Amino acid sequence: MGSQQLRDAVINPIALTSQPPVIRLHHSKILALFRALDSLLIAAILWSCVTLLGIRWTNEHTILGLSAIVLFGFFAEGNEVYYLWRGHSMGGLANRLFSAWLGTAMALLVAVLLIVPYTRDNLRPIFFWVALTPAAIISMHVARRVFLAHVRAKPTELRRVAIVGATHLGQRLVKSMQGMPWLGYRVVGFYDDRVAAPDNERRLASDDVNINGGLEQLYTDAHDGKVDIVFITLPMRAEIRMRTMIERLADTTVSAYLIPDVFSFDLLHSRLTCLQGIPALSIYDSPLVDNSWAKRAEDIVIGSAMLAMLAIPMAFIALGVKLTSSGPVFFKQTRYGMGGEKIKVWKFRSMTVCEDGSNVSQAQRADPRVTPFGNFLRKTSLDELPQLFNVISGSMSLVGPRPHAVRTTNIIAPRSRAICCAIKSNRVLPGSRKSMAIAVRQKPSTKCLAGLPMTLTTFAIGH
Repeated sequence: MGSQQLRDAVINPIALTSQPPVIRLHHSKILALFRALDSLLIAAILWSCVTLLGIRWTNEHTILGLSAIVLFGFFAEGNEVYYLWRGHSMGGLANRLFSAWLGTAMALLVAVLLIVPYTRDNLRPIFFWVALTPAAIISMHVARRVFLAHVRAKPTELRRVAIVGATHLGQRLVKSMQGMPWLGYRVVGFYDDRVAAPDNERRLASDDVNINGGLEQLYTDAHDGKVDIVFITLPMRAEIRMRTMIERLADTTVSAYLIPDVFSFDLLHSRLTCLQGIPALSIYDSPLVDNSWAKRAEDIVIGSAMLAMLAIPMAFIALGVKLTSSGPVFFKQTRYGMGGEKIKVWKFRSMTVCEDGSNVSQAQRADPRVTPFGNFLRKTSLDELPQLFNVISGSMSLVGPRPHAVRTTNIIAPRSRAICCAIKSNRVLPGSRKSMAIAVRQKPSTKCLAGLPMTLTTFAIGH
């Protein structure tokens, strides 16, 4: 194969194979190792607690240990413990590990106390095991980060990073790297030959970032071996420039990463996925893509329990509504539910009228239509207790964006309107909680560097 054919193969994989090019998700061998070490640690601590307390090891202990390993793997996956969320702080990682073990421990303790006939003496090592295991797992993962930060802090181990594009996205990337020394990155500077804009929207000023030069200087530094990794943070409209840049970098030994500026969109529960090697980033998505069944089960169990506990107080509230004003006890208002379906939201009546439809006067401060008892209900949110009927029936959820009345859908603020659109397009059930902010997250849940989705675009061949 000639040098030109080799260069074409690097830029265009189809030159060597008839298969279409694909993008593989990066998996860390270190995290895979620690997944196995976590399982061994769980079993080892259980064995140590049983042995040191003089309890004979039985088949029940074996089943308990294996069950804990399986359950911890399940809850750890749900908490994204082993994902390449390189932006986790130490506290964030500890919280995810503890949450995973807490779910494991709760499930195991219920099984032990209700199913397995353990004596009080046999329960002692189990309680010690439940208490010691999360501390040991968290300590091991923290030690991993501290060790990697120490090893990669050596000048010979640091990987020299160049940022192409003096943008806010590139500046955010640099701050993320500086906050994660265990990655072993050392930023040598920015490369950008565009003219700085007065408002810093197109390109940041030289005073804000360290600009080493333009793209020609980048190519020179890459050929001279002064750069190991290149992160491209140019706007997505600079496609031709990025393609040319990748072709030029193919003759060097650098690894090039493309970071698309997806944060220019109004992200709502965004996530990164891969369809047979084709990367796909959702802009609007449901937070319950894979666990809607668990959410529904939670609503039924908790909603039914709350309704049972609040049945008597609700009966007294209903009596108070009936005695203080004429009219029905309940007020059912039409609102948008999941998939744009119109649902009837139940509330205790707090006004002298029961208006519903397209011509409804919005309630105002000191509204004369509000009854004295209704004013108390509205201030304490007790008027929304009947929405538990909606939760149990499946038209609402305990936690979610607040459903808006049909009339107010087109006049609410842009952020709230985005939430209404999410409800109307089958993304999420409306919730009985008042706060709409619980449904909004700007940080996408992707396997990436500090929330920045990255694509490895080039593995260059040496000269």
